[in-house]
Amino acid sequence: MDPDSLDLLDPVGGEGALIGYGRVSTKGQLLDRQIAALKTAGCQRIFCDKKSGKNAEREQLKKALDYLRPSDTLVVPSLDRLGRSIQDLISIAGGLRQEGIGFRSLHESLDTTTPGGRLVFHVFAALAEFIRELIVQGTHEGLAAARARGERLGRPPAMTGEQIVHARSMLANPEASVSSIAKLLGVSRTTLYKYVPELRTGRASLTAVGNPREIYD
Repeated sequence: MDPDSLDLLDPVGGEGALIGYGRVSTKGQLLDRQIAALKTAGCQRIFCDKKSGKNAEREQLKKALDYLRPSDTLVVPSLDRLGRSIQDLISIAGGLRQEGIGFRSLHESLDTTTPGGRLVFHVFAALAEFIRELIVQGTHEGLAAARARGERLGRPPAMTGEQIVHARSMLANPEASVSSIAKLLGVSRTTLYKYVPELRTGRASLTAVGNPREIYD
C-alpha cells in the first residue's frame, strides 16, 4: 500500500484525556445540552464560549487548544460549534493532528482517532478545496467575460465626468473655495485634488485643460 495511504488512515490521539469544547452564539442561549453531551462522552474538562462563530476572538477555544497535550482528544458536540467555516474547521483539526491530538464530533460521529474517521475528514478537506477552486475559477471566468463585454471592473470612480465638469466650472469663480465645492459635490478635498490635479498648479491652468469627459470617462 502507498505510504501516503497508510498516513491517511493512521489514527491520532485517543490515548490521553478527552477535552470538551462547546459554544453558543449569544449570551442568552444555554450551554446545558452541549455540556451534558460532552460529560456523557467522558470529557474530563470542558471549555465554553458564548460568542458567534464569526468572532475570531474565541478565548475559551484558545484556552482549550493550549490545554491539550499529545495523545489527548478534543471533543465537540457538533462541527458547527468549532469552526467558522469548513476551511477554519479543517485548519484547526489539521493543527491538532500535527500536535498528535485527536478530534471528535459527537453529532456527526466523526473521530480522527479511528482510521474511518481520518478517511472521512480527508474527504471533507478534499471537498472544501474542490469548492474553493470552483469559486476561484468561476470568478476568473466572470471577470474575463466582463472584460470581453467592455465593462469597467473594480470600484467605481469617486467622481464622475459630469461632477468634474461642474467642479471646473465652479472653480472658475474666484469666490468659490475648494472646500465649499468639495462639500457641494459630496466628495473630500483630497478626492477633488485627485480628479482635478490642475488645482495644485493654480486655477489659471484650468482654462487650458480640454474636455474632462475625454480624460476621466
